Amino acid sequence: MRLAMVRVPFQKTLEQCEFKFQPSIDAKVLRELATGRYLEHGENVLLLGPSGVGKTHPAVALGRTACEQGRRVLFTTAMGLIASLGKALAENRLDEKLKLLTHPQRLIIDESGYIPIDRQGANLFFQLVSRRDERGAIILTSNQSLGAWGDVFGNPVIATVILDRLLHHSITVNINGKSYRLREKLKAGLVKPARGADPESTRTSTS
Repeated sequence: MRLAMVRVPFQKTLEQCEFKFQPSIDAKVLRELATGRYLEHGENVLLLGPSGVGKTHPAVALGRTACEQGRRVLFTTAMGLIASLGKALAENRLDEKLKLLTHPQRLIIDESGYIPIDRQGANLFFQLVSRRDERGAIILTSNQSLGAWGDVFGNPVIATVILDRLLHHSITVNINGKSYRLREKLKAGLVKPARGADPESTRTSTS
């Protein structure tokens, strides 16, 4: 099992996903993705939804499953990825870095859209996506809808071509539900529940 390749911030499995708390997640879709069959077609996976709804958990779980299947996996944040590409560009070794990033059979890019990306970063991101197109799957999490990517990348044209590559062969999972972070703050008494809120929403699911 190649878990050392992942660099994940935590270890989670699909069995730990709280589908009862977050019913907008289609469990059948995630379980099908866990088989790894989509990797054979180089399909990308986009996990979209507001901050706090639990997009990173299934991304990490799918990465863990891929490792258990003997696949090469790499986890990175979007900003960490762009920073490393920018450094490679400055050191005149961008082509070498892009080749390296095409090797993992599954590249997980977390937190896309949380911080605006400048033009150079957008161009570097596009080059990576283009290199991996139909060669290796990308799992990408974002708190922004696809229609807002023009603002994220600071250029609607670049955003369009990036999406064109990502969506050509892709599976999109939209997560629109309650915030896990808010739930934990409610449980800890750090915030008060809204008037008329369902007290069950603060309880941890046993699924």
